[in-house]
Amino acid sequence: MGLALLLGVFALCVVIGVPVAFALGIAAVATFAFEGFPLLLPFQRIMSGISVFSLLAIPFFIFAGELMLHGGIAVRLVRLAAAAVGSLRGGLGQVNVFSSMLFGGISGSAVADVSALGSILIPVMKDKGYDADYAVNVTVTSSIAGIVIPPSHNMILYAVAAGGGISVSKLFIAGIVPGIIMSLCLAIATYLVAVKRGYAREPFPGWRSLAISFVAAAPGLFTAVIIVGGVLSGIFTVTESGAIGAIYALIVTALAYRSLDWKAFKIAVVNSVRTTSMVMILVACATAFAYLLALYRVPEELTGLLTAISENKIVILLILNLMLLALGMIMDMAALILICTPIFLPIATNLGMDPIQFGMVLMMNLGLGLCTPPVGACLFVGCVIGKVRFEQTVKTIWPFYLAILFALALTTFVPAISMTLPNLFG
Repeated sequence: MGLALLLGVFALCVVIGVPVAFALGIAAVATFAFEGFPLLLPFQRIMSGISVFSLLAIPFFIFAGELMLHGGIAVRLVRLAAAAVGSLRGGLGQVNVFSSMLFGGISGSAVADVSALGSILIPVMKDKGYDADYAVNVTVTSSIAGIVIPPSHNMILYAVAAGGGISVSKLFIAGIVPGIIMSLCLAIATYLVAVKRGYAREPFPGWRSLAISFVAAAPGLFTAVIIVGGVLSGIFTVTESGAIGAIYALIVTALAYRSLDWKAFKIAVVNSVRTTSMVMILVACATAFAYLLALYRVPEELTGLLTAISENKIVILLILNLMLLALGMIMDMAALILICTPIFLPIATNLGMDPIQFGMVLMMNLGLGLCTPPVGACLFVGCVIGKVRFEQTVKTIWPFYLAILFALALTTFVPAISMTLPNLFG
């Protein structure tokens, strides 16, 4: 009865439009009261959720990403991508994918990727004769690179939701190969669709132009080197790397590029505070919600249900992927990371999957959810920027979905893809 009340109150709150973070908190408090626990207990669980040192890295990563978004780094990365891969068939589509891989590895946010690169590339692609739906499809699906390629604050949330026993630095490096593979799959899909639609090539600007573009983009690219390299080398912790990355981004955008004015700085600060506040409230309320799920033995019950369906590891992993994909279509990614990790991680580890590998599978599944109806945040942002109807985009996006699903299948069933680098550095 308690579990039904927990899930029922949460579902009701979501249906009537209550923000997910508050829906989690209301459902948890109502269930604690129903079970007769002291009302002090849910608030203790809520506060314990954000009393985690690793979470201090999140505001720094978010602030660094906002500085790069408003400080001109995205423009220079697009120029570098255009010089490197713009001469391929459907050149601006390839530029879009390559730019997302570069910018995603710095900003760590799919929505920031769509907002920054989409605002630059989608109008240019339309002016060059590319269909609006094609421009939006490429931009939206390639934005998932920001979730998988390090650094990513979503990986920090996963480590916290998993109980804090997973190395964030290993999660960071584990995302490199899956992120690159996914970007390559999307590049192939971009090429094939461009060939089918007859899009032209862009002229190669020459090696000198490529070198100039690289030199101009290098200070921005070095942000990721500082953050990831510092953590992997042991020079500083994840939290320290976030702080240093934010300081470096401020120096590059304000002094080196001189493209961050006072107005843009204020926008970056306000957006960072707003996003960080939402994330922290979500983490706090989800901790109390997850405590009740564990109390009601939901992971054990779900494990028993799946093994009753089949004892085949491949079948169970396919079911897990389908469940995560379905959930990703209807809920926010951060909330799902905090809710699904305590439920599905024990199932995956019982099947012999490493928690780091499962983290990559989780990121790719929920990242795809950001690009799928009915509540895909990236898809909606892309359609607004591209001024194209939502329905029109969904009808033609399926080749890009297939590319991501292929990369997801490789990551799920080939452990070496996500585990080789962590094991090597470990």
